[in-house]
Amino acid sequence: MSTNIYVGNLTFNTTSADLRKMFAEHGEVTKAQVVEDRDTGRSRGFGFVEMASSEAANKAIGALNGKSVDGRQLTVNLAKERSR
Repeated sequence: MSTNIYVGNLTFNTTSADLRKMFAEHGEVTKAQVVEDRDTGRSRGFGFVEMASSEAANKAIGALNGKSVDGRQLTVNLAKERSR
């Protein structure tokens, strides 16, 4: 079962490919997406990564939460279910 991870405090230059590469070092990534503004197409500074297993997700969270990337400290944790 895949596990969804929230990644916050990204620079506006971070792409979905960058996010995938960053997390792939810690396990199999099934999906990586930087959220973009729907009008401008510019990054909103956060994204989501889906890992193939919860073990890989926990390993990635432990390794990347608080890590400095491009001068910004990442916030990495399990994504919360979206209420509608």
